[in-house]
Amino acid sequence: MPSPHRYTGHLYAGLTVGLLGGSFNPAHAGHRHVSLYALKALGLDRVWWLVSPQNPLKPRAGMATLAERMAEARRVAAHPRIRPTDIERELGTTYTADTLRRLTALYPRTRFVWLMGADNLRQIPLWQHWTRIFRMVPVAVFSRPTYSMGALGGKAAKRFGRRRVDEHRAKGLAGLQPPAWVFLRNPLHPASATAIRRARARGSQPL
Repeated sequence: MPSPHRYTGHLYAGLTVGLLGGSFNPAHAGHRHVSLYALKALGLDRVWWLVSPQNPLKPRAGMATLAERMAEARRVAAHPRIRPTDIERELGTTYTADTLRRLTALYPRTRFVWLMGADNLRQIPLWQHWTRIFRMVPVAVFSRPTYSMGALGGKAAKRFGRRRVDEHRAKGLAGLQPPAWVFLRNPLHPASATAIRRARARGSQPL
C-alpha cells in the first residue's frame, strides 16, 4: 500500500475499501474468510488489513514483531484484493478513531467501511473515542462464535440501534451517511489467533 508520505489517494478514488484492523498475531484463515465474505456481501473493491504496531488493549508479552506479523499476513491474504498494510506505523496512530480521521483525509474520494467481529462490537465502548468511529465511516459487524448475541445486546448496538441497516441492504452500506452499520450472519470460521499461538508454543503447529 502506498505510503502516506507519497500521497497517491487518486489511485483509490471512487473505490470502496473495507478496513479490517487488529494485531494479526498471527494472521490466519479466519481473517481471510471474513475478508472474502466482506468483498462479496458489501460489494467492496478492496479490503485492507490494518496490522497494528501495538493494540493498546493487548499486552506486549507474546506479541510478534510488526515485521513478522506483516510477513505472515501477506502470506495468508494471498488475494489481489486483500492488502495487508502497516499504515498505522507510518501515520503514527495508535487508536482507530485517529487512524480513520487520517485515512479519510488522505483518501477523500475513497469510501471506507470499518470491518469488525461481534467480539469487538461488544468491547468497542472501551476504545478511545469509540462513537467517532461510527460517525466517520459505515461499520460492518461479522458473526463470531459465542459473541454475537451478547454484542447485539451491548452498549454500542443499543447506542446506534436506530442506525442499524437491514442485512439485505448491506451492498449499499458504503454509500450511506454514517452512522450506519450492519450485522452480517456470515458462515462462521473456527480459526483463532489465541489457539494458533498456544499450538505453536507447544510445537504442534509450524510457524
